[in-house]
Amino acid sequence: MTTRARIHLHVFAPALTGDDGRPLAAVEGMERALTGLRLAWKISKEGQPIALPRREAWLAETAASGKFGLLCNGDEYYPVTMGGRRHSGDSSPGGQPRLVVHAELPQDTAVVAAAADMLERVAEGALAWWGVIAPGPMRDIIADQICPEEVGPHAPPLGLPALNLPWNIRSPEIPEHLGWLNYWSASAAQAIGFPEAACHAELMSRSRRTASGGWVVRLTDAPLDPSNAAHLGVLRRTYERFPVIGGRAES
Repeated sequence: MTTRARIHLHVFAPALTGDDGRPLAAVEGMERALTGLRLAWKISKEGQPIALPRREAWLAETAASGKFGLLCNGDEYYPVTMGGRRHSGDSSPGGQPRLVVHAELPQDTAVVAAAADMLERVAEGALAWWGVIAPGPMRDIIADQICPEEVGPHAPPLGLPALNLPWNIRSPEIPEHLGWLNYWSASAAQAIGFPEAACHAELMSRSRRTASGGWVVRLTDAPLDPSNAAHLGVLRRTYERFPVIGGRAES
């Protein structure tokens, strides 16, 4: 099994309904973004790939039960996985149940080049409110930023702000944290006040509009590296410019 660096995609969308084609739309979007990718295997309890000749039907069956079945590309030397899970209203912003779509890929040249397209296609296929792509080390930093009040004072790492737990954020449209690449739907962008030309020129130079009216916002040209002082500065400034992110302030 490879030990190369990994990159992670997460998008946050309304919960699945009984007759829901969004898992297939998200999977096909991922495949269109990354040349040669085919997610046509499920994973056994033992962790082995099992071919899915009727993938569309299988995804429809899992969606009918409120799930997004875990898929992979069947290649243990270049593993790509994609699936989703349901979060209950009790654990979600605004008390609304939601679907969290997640994918994990090698962080190589091809994936980095396709990352913005992947995030956009998966997010819009899932009709997501918001989403991120982040290199593996960012996941631990994000986790350390989340500060449950009941455990007392907490100093987040690297001078970054403390973030609220999801169920303490008032609306599902509000992004909970930042990544290297960020997808903000039209409603999410409105909730955080983006774009504002006078304040967001730096971000606007690395942003693009999506077909649905959302945005893909890239914080740094290369994958965000928290050990890079320039990257860390961009991350800090972006949190400062959007105090609503993470439920830190009312919009």
